[in-house]
Amino acid sequence: MATRSRIHVFDTTLRDGEQAPGFSMTPAEKLHLALQLDRLGVDIIEAGFPISSDGDFEAVRAIAGAVRRPIIAGLARAIPADIDRAWAALAGAARPRIHVFLATSDIHLEHKLRITRQQCLEQVRTSVAHARAYCEDVEFSAEDATRTDLAFLCEVAVAAVRAGATTINLPDTVGYALPADIQRMFTEVGRQIGTLAILSAHCHNDLGLAVANSIAAVQAGARQVECTINGIGERAGNASLEEFVMALQVRADALPYDTGIHTQALMPTSSALSAVVGVAVPPNKAIVGANAFAHEAGIHQDGMLKHQLTYEIMRPETVGAPGTRLVLGKHSGMRGLDARCRALGHRLRQPELERLYTKVTALADRTKTVDDDQLAAIIREETATPIALGAAAASRRGGAVLR
Repeated sequence: MATRSRIHVFDTTLRDGEQAPGFSMTPAEKLHLALQLDRLGVDIIEAGFPISSDGDFEAVRAIAGAVRRPIIAGLARAIPADIDRAWAALAGAARPRIHVFLATSDIHLEHKLRITRQQCLEQVRTSVAHARAYCEDVEFSAEDATRTDLAFLCEVAVAAVRAGATTINLPDTVGYALPADIQRMFTEVGRQIGTLAILSAHCHNDLGLAVANSIAAVQAGARQVECTINGIGERAGNASLEEFVMALQVRADALPYDTGIHTQALMPTSSALSAVVGVAVPPNKAIVGANAFAHEAGIHQDGMLKHQLTYEIMRPETVGAPGTRLVLGKHSGMRGLDARCRALGHRLRQPELERLYTKVTALADRTKTVDDDQLAAIIREETATPIALGAAAASRRGGAVLR
C-alpha cells in the first residue's frame, strides 16, 4: 500500500469566515466554536485578527488560554504594531502561531500598498523576523499569490523562509485561479524552498473552485489547507472544510492523503456554526445540507432500497448525519411509498397501494412534499383503519430514514 501523507487542516472560520457580512461573532461565541473545532480535530485554529478590535483580541486570548491541543493562530499585517498585538493575545497559548501577511501582486503593490517589489521583499524579511523573535511557529501569507508574478513570488517565499517562516501560505485571495494554475504555482515555489517550510493553500470560492484548487495544491506539495466550516468567508467564501475532508476520504483511491478530522463531528460542527451566526445551511450544500442524503425521485428511491451505494457515495452516519431520507413528492415511485408506509406500520395490498399512490402524487403536486401526518390521513381514508404513528418517530423531518 502506498504511503499516505498527512494534511494539516487549518480552520479559519473564526477569522476569515467571520469577516463575511452578517457572520460576526462575540468572544463567547468564538470560544464556544473553538471548543467544537477542537472536538472536530482540526490541527490549527485561526482565532482572529487581534489588532482589528478589542473584542477580537479578547477572543483570541480566551481561545489561546482554553484550547490547548491545536495550534492557535492570530493574524497580523506585516507591520510591528500588528505583530506585537497578535503576540500579546497568543502568549498564553500552549502552541501559538503568528500569521503574518502582505500582498505581493503588482495590482496590490501599486494600487493598495503603493510600494515597490523591493520594498515588499524588505517588509517581508523584517516582519517575519519580528514575529519569529516572539514565536518559533510563524506563517507567512503572500496575499493575492495567484495573481503575483511567479518569479517574484518565489523570491518572496525564499525571503520569508530565510527570515524564519515555518509555513508559507499561497492564497488564491480573489478566487481567480484554475487547478492547473495552482499546481504550477505550488510546484515552482515548492522547488525553490524545498523542505525548509510547509506549503499551505488558502483558496476562495469566487468561481466555485475553492475545494478543487485546494486538492490541486495538495497534489502539488501543499501539506496544509486553510478552510472554513460551511465554506463561509468573504464574498463567495472559502474552501469548505467538510467538502475537502470528505473528498480525500471518499476518493482515497486517487488521493493518498489523511487528515486528523473526526468526520462524525462534521454535521454537529456545521449546525453549531449555523446556530451561532443565525444563517441556515443551504439544503443543497454538499456533505452537511439537509438534502445531502435525501432522495425523492422514484428511480433513486428504488435503487436506495435495493443497495445504498447505488446513489450514495458515503454513509450519512460518517459525517454525523442521522441517516438517509426518502422524501415523498411528485417524483416518488411506488417502492418509495411502500417503504414509507411500512415505516409507519402499514403493509398495504397492491390495489390499496396503487390508489394511495395516485392520491399522494396529486397532493404532492400541490404541496411539493407529503409528510407523515398527511400520508397517515390519506391511508386512513383508504383503509378506514386507525393509524398508529409510533413508527413515525424515525421520520420527523419529512422522510423515511434508512439505517
